[in-house]
Amino acid sequence: MPHPLLRATLTLLAACTLLTAMALSPDTTATKRHITPVVAVDTTSHTPTPQHTGNQRHITPVQPETNTVLTPPKGTSEEVIQRYISGDSTKAIQQARKDSLRRVYKRYPRLTDLTVGINFIEPLLMAFGQSYASTGVHATLNMWNRFQPVVELGVGFAKSTPDDMNFTYKGKFSPYFKVGANYNFMFKNTPDYQVGLGIRLGYSTFGYDVTDVHYTNSYWQEDLTYNLTGERSHALWGELVAGLRVKLWNHVSMGWAICYHTIFNYGKNDTSRPWFIPGYGPRSNPLGLSVSVCYTLPLYHEETPPATDNTITSTSSNSTP
Repeated sequence: MPHPLLRATLTLLAACTLLTAMALSPDTTATKRHITPVVAVDTTSHTPTPQHTGNQRHITPVQPETNTVLTPPKGTSEEVIQRYISGDSTKAIQQARKDSLRRVYKRYPRLTDLTVGINFIEPLLMAFGQSYASTGVHATLNMWNRFQPVVELGVGFAKSTPDDMNFTYKGKFSPYFKVGANYNFMFKNTPDYQVGLGIRLGYSTFGYDVTDVHYTNSYWQEDLTYNLTGERSHALWGELVAGLRVKLWNHVSMGWAICYHTIFNYGKNDTSRPWFIPGYGPRSNPLGLSVSVCYTLPLYHEETPPATDNTITSTSSNSTP
């Protein structure tokens, strides 16, 4: 029989071998061990480390505080700049649009300029055979480069023997007066060039002679000649005028206008009717023409605004939610 000490030693070795085999064999029980991996995160970087689990870390980047220098468009008014700084961007945009329109379409002052001109076309036409003429000096006050009150003062005269009439008409030098206004359709542009419509109210009091009136008496078969001298009359009329004016040199310009006029009232004598009205022309002619040379006197001076520093400095900062 073996020695008792040797037996005990063999028994202990067998037990240890059994326990070691059980530890290394797969676990067949329902309970399993779950090992959670440990992920190291680099705290010096804002980029998240990939995770192998179902949950991900969401990292919001933090922007540092910065000073941004914004330069507004050239010509931006101080009012618009202050509204942007105060945060009222809606009104600032509206005001900027108005300012841009003012830069595109210039606004002229109430008293823009004063233009004085003389109508010379009818005296010139008399050199080519016309038998009557009216000439006058007109003054036009340009307001806002749009509305233009006009006054005109002149004289008219005539000497004519109409082909289909049996008399000679002599209109004496007599004055006429007109007052009215123009509307300039090119008010958004420079006053040097204008296209407009206008109205006039004219009045004249004048004298005339009707001479060499031939009359044949059918009963006595006699040719009679008589004269009507010292006749007086007056006339009131209205005009619709369309014209344009262009700059020639410096303050000198030239204007052209055509008008349609109609007589409201005129004085009728018992023995005659006026054939010519100063400032109007022949009583039966509804159209008139004028060509004038003009001189314009500016009534305002453009001021150059001083240079200003329109640089805006704004500070913006965002905080981490």
